[in-house]
Amino acid sequence: MQSSSHLFPVALISAERRGDLSEDVYRLKPANSPDVSVELAVTRLGLADAGLARGVPVILLHGSFSNRRFWYSPKGVGLGAFLARAGFDVWLPEMRGHGLSVRNQQWRNNRVADYARYDLPAIAAFVREQSGQVPHWIGHSQGGITLAAALGGQYLGEPAVASAAFFGTQVNRRYWPLKIPPVEWGAHLLLKRCAQLSGTRLKRGPEDEPIGIALESLRWNGFLGRFKDAERDWWAGLAEVRLPIMAVAAAGDLKTPERACRTLYDQMGSEARKFITLGHAHGFSSDFGHAEMLVSDAAQAEVWPLVLEWLHGHTALQPSGTGKHSDDTPLGFRQAEVEATM
Repeated sequence: MQSSSHLFPVALISAERRGDLSEDVYRLKPANSPDVSVELAVTRLGLADAGLARGVPVILLHGSFSNRRFWYSPKGVGLGAFLARAGFDVWLPEMRGHGLSVRNQQWRNNRVADYARYDLPAIAAFVREQSGQVPHWIGHSQGGITLAAALGGQYLGEPAVASAAFFGTQVNRRYWPLKIPPVEWGAHLLLKRCAQLSGTRLKRGPEDEPIGIALESLRWNGFLGRFKDAERDWWAGLAEVRLPIMAVAAAGDLKTPERACRTLYDQMGSEARKFITLGHAHGFSSDFGHAEMLVSDAAQAEVWPLVLEWLHGHTALQPSGTGKHSDDTPLGFRQAEVEATM
């Protein structure tokens, strides 16, 4: 099968009409990370009757224990479907081993650092190639953390990001017992014995998470921990971010409390930015929870229109999509595989 991209091997694995929407699912194999077995599923949503005409691209990043269905249910309901019906070109990546993305060989050791350094730049390059435009990015929970790491580590920047929105995203909530070295060491030894954390057993979602994610989070929150990897200090890098930023916290969210979300927001150097708290005290119908902030009837009525307003307010006039590769697209891929097949 001929690759659907000039960047790296890509296969179109399904193209379906779902009611009024078109659903194209691509399998990307960028081979830009130490584990060359990584394959990423990316779903593209648009209006079925729009033909080749596509709007401004928006990339939605799901959180932990989740997949594309957080944004787009089998019945065609969700923020992703809402934005597609509003005329946006919607892209739904699924992280390594989630949803339609198969588990890579080193799946157990996957980390946010891998998603940020390798996977998001590959997704960004492919979306720009296909749409001919710079995408907006929206991340929920761990999806937002990954986006923050990519921006702070300068793996993504203005050529690949028109704006960034973070829902229920924090890296600063203090787990004080983990600051005690013996407690941190004990937790590390206990977690290393596991290969994964089960979303169903923990009642957190339909997907499993690799233990590498938990170990990475433990390091961030441990003694002398910091939001970074061995290569770059992501936290310091966030101060250099100049893109339009929106951060949304939920007043009833116990997992990512408002104060922690605001701390991340305040670290970013953007001048064009907005912070919203979804709660009674701020004019909303209820104190939203961590998932309910985006997946609920109240979210559909009160939150989704805010997202639409944000995107319309930060959508610059861009050339219409051509589907052609731009030579200024930042690449980190093995060019010998450009013309390879899946």
